[in-house]
Amino acid sequence: MALAPEIFHYLESLKTVTAPELWQAPASVHRKNRMGRVALSGTPEDIYEVEHRYIAGPTSDLPIRIYRPEWHGPMPALVFFHGGGWVLNTLDIYEQELRSLANKGQFIVVAVGYQKSPEHAFPIPFDDCYATLEWVVANAENLGINPDQIGVGGDSAGGNLAAAVALKARDLAEIDLAFQLLMYPCNDSDMDYPSATENGVGYGLTTESMKWFWQAYLQNPSDFENPYAVPVKAANFMGLPPTIVVTAEFDCLLDDGYNYAQLLKQDGVQIIYREYSGMIHGFMTMAKVTDEAVRAQQNVANEINALLERQV
Repeated sequence: MALAPEIFHYLESLKTVTAPELWQAPASVHRKNRMGRVALSGTPEDIYEVEHRYIAGPTSDLPIRIYRPEWHGPMPALVFFHGGGWVLNTLDIYEQELRSLANKGQFIVVAVGYQKSPEHAFPIPFDDCYATLEWVVANAENLGINPDQIGVGGDSAGGNLAAAVALKARDLAEIDLAFQLLMYPCNDSDMDYPSATENGVGYGLTTESMKWFWQAYLQNPSDFENPYAVPVKAANFMGLPPTIVVTAEFDCLLDDGYNYAQLLKQDGVQIIYREYSGMIHGFMTMAKVTDEAVRAQQNVANEINALLERQV
């Protein structure tokens, strides 16, 4: 299939924007430029409550947002880690998507603003995310959350963090996750697959940029063999929770998501896999650009609830 027309026009508009490559300017410059992404995310839905607060992380207090579609409990929960190559983005960019997921799924979403690379390289962002999951589990009763219906999720680098958090939760056998949601994740640092070449340039996220993100995040050579940094390095995937994997047809990470889903499936993990035709990386945060973003948000909410219903 070809690019969706609205995505084609969006990509054409990017050709008129002059901005330095990731490796040509400090991260602070790119973070400032990235705030324009908020306008692409669309108008946030009304929701019962969005609570802003801080929790104690391993090395810093961490900002979190709790999206509550209504007040009754206990409710399921999604602990969400945002994307941006472990370097960019803020929760503001995800306001529309996270409100939408909470409303459509009728579950609580807890999102964390973890510390960013390259200033805070692995394992700091990963440790922040795992600590957030631990906090949600420990405070489930006060938050109105069903402790047996907690899952993790994220997009892009957040998908990597969610996959890694799920691996650690399995390995420690202290938290039994109900599901994981991996939206166009980056779980294989080698990027030795066809989509990295076929979709490597011209579709927003480039393969060269993704490789730069990996280098910014993993600053110790041994990190590239650590499954909590590169999830495909795990010895096996048995015992992981039911998994939803979302990919986009014109994404350099298309094969990353597909391949990871296959690895999990081979080890007996229940998989729901959906590739969105005509879409590019990050499309689920682009509700102002494409209606497919909201349709995908509805699908994800439905799929999470379907997994939860099977566990009752």
